Amino acid sequence: MSSLQEQLLKAGLTTKQKARQANSDKRKKQKQKRSGANVEQSMQEQVKQELAKSKADKLAKDAALNAEKQQQLANKEAHQRKLQILEHHSLKDIDGDKEYNYNFEGKIKKLALDEQTYQALVNGRLAVCGLAGVSYVVTAETAAKLQTLDNDIVLVQNDKQETAVDEEDPYADYQIPDDLMW
Repeated sequence: MSSLQEQLLKAGLTTKQKARQANSDKRKKQKQKRSGANVEQSMQEQVKQELAKSKADKLAKDAALNAEKQQQLANKEAHQRKLQILEHHSLKDIDGDKEYNYNFEGKIKKLALDEQTYQALVNGRLAVCGLAGVSYVVTAETAAKLQTLDNDIVLVQNDKQETAVDEEDPYADYQIPDDLMW
């Protein structure tokens, strides 16, 4: 059986020229379909690549945000730990007549202390610590522990002084005040 094209040529309904033209048009359309499919496939690949890139960017951004949140949480936890230590170990009922001056956040502050606490602070057995605008009087051991957590938290920690009295000192009965007021 012959093709439709051959049958039309035998019947005289078409010419060889028109048959060739129809064949070439048919080939061109098939070629365009194939190349159009390649373009469509390349577009799909491009979309896939863009999706993969945006997904990777989103993961990197999420990781950075997560790291920042973890850092903030760690800072908050450290602050709460220092605050808990200060509140738990701070000395209470130390108010008195003597004033002790110290520097806190660039300002001179005063503490009204009783005689025993004042002497302990001067001799280095006690220390003054500050956190979030609040001052605390704590023992030297607590201050040393807090200093391992944060160097800036200890405001005043005098060196421990041993009060050795020289027996031959003619002025042993006369104490020298630590904070002379002029």
